[in-house]
Amino acid sequence: MNCRHRLPRSTSALPLQGFNFYQRRPSSPSLFSLNMAGTKNSNDLWLRVAVKAVPSSPSSAEMSGADAEEEEEKSEIYSHNMTEAMGAGKLDAACGWRIGTVLTYRHELGMNYNFIRPDLIVGSCLQTPEDVDKLRKIGVKTIFCLQQDPDLEYFGVDISGIQDYAKACGDIQHLRAQIRTSIVVRRSYLTFLARDSFVIVQTYSSESLSVPIEFLLASQFLLDFDAFDLRKRIPAVISKLYKAINQNGGVAYIHCTAGLGRAPAVAMAYMFWFQGYKLSDACDLLLSKRSCFPNLDAIKSSTADILTGLRKKLVTLKWKDDKCCTVEISGLDIGWGQRIPLELDEEQGFWILKRELLEGRYEYKYIVDGEWTINTHELVTTQNKDGHVNNYVQVLDDDTDSANAALQKSLTGDDPNLTGDERLRIRRFLEALPEDEG
Repeated sequence: MNCRHRLPRSTSALPLQGFNFYQRRPSSPSLFSLNMAGTKNSNDLWLRVAVKAVPSSPSSAEMSGADAEEEEEKSEIYSHNMTEAMGAGKLDAACGWRIGTVLTYRHELGMNYNFIRPDLIVGSCLQTPEDVDKLRKIGVKTIFCLQQDPDLEYFGVDISGIQDYAKACGDIQHLRAQIRTSIVVRRSYLTFLARDSFVIVQTYSSESLSVPIEFLLASQFLLDFDAFDLRKRIPAVISKLYKAINQNGGVAYIHCTAGLGRAPAVAMAYMFWFQGYKLSDACDLLLSKRSCFPNLDAIKSSTADILTGLRKKLVTLKWKDDKCCTVEISGLDIGWGQRIPLELDEEQGFWILKRELLEGRYEYKYIVDGEWTINTHELVTTQNKDGHVNNYVQVLDDDTDSANAALQKSLTGDDPNLTGDERLRIRRFLEALPEDEG
């Protein structure tokens, strides 16, 4: 195949979502800085990169001044980018709350939590085995961890030590049910650099990535709390939580890293599905106890998925071949941190992707020979606050007058509620799910 050399595409078609990565000059000698060449303010924009995973760190009380400063810096970066990524400050129609303008997590201050109900706590991650004893003293019987391994590595948490200690106690169970966050690369201020060197990006995201140095210098990084992964994972996660609570009794402690995104969403879904709350009432109660930003759309869509039978439709996306070498798509149901390759149909003259999708609205972007762009022959979003646009596809029931279509519309509307029969159907569905390995 002949591949034509491609010039950079218009920057108006580039990046995905209007969030900015929080950047500052690092003070720790264990991290190095890469100046973002070609930026408008190259002296002010710096990207934190670590060459390897950070080893387990001591507790805050045992830290030296330099270590404590590094922990504070990690917390500051985590908090700022989490606030941006979760869209804090937006008005949520389901509960009428303006979610707090700033979400703050201070890992160096230790575990923090709030009782949402007498039997349900939402909090931040355990940091040491001693935290297990703190939870035992307040009646916790189930510790339910939603973190992925890189979440733990970022703050140097030894999860094995915590699990082993909980098991040795005998009166408390530690379970994991991982939900993904993802890293998104925003191609800004393109610059030409060598192509040989790679580094491992170490951030608060769900995965460490091997990234070309020139790509780091040409990009900004931002956090995307993966709403579709949350939507897909909630049934298995809630099934595991429900079975554990039935077995262990007592109080359940649900946590992610900061206890501000994934954990509140799981707690709210549990309250909605099993404890009789309207979703808006569960939201009101949770936010009255803890400042956080649960993703309500993921809960709504997951509820509709279960009750409408997890129905999928085949969607075909095309890119007209113009002698390009590779065509990929990011977004859709895989998140902005991953890509799906399209296959070239030389007879038709198109690069084609066929994919089954659950009902809903999906945004995506094409990556053609490494350049992010949109297809003007497919549906396009309006410009976001930064002037960027994406393609999107709306997957709907063919029969808009069917009972399933009406149920889908009701459950994904502004103020969804469940009947007793619908809650029974959800419970039976979750009881029948195989054990989630977490």
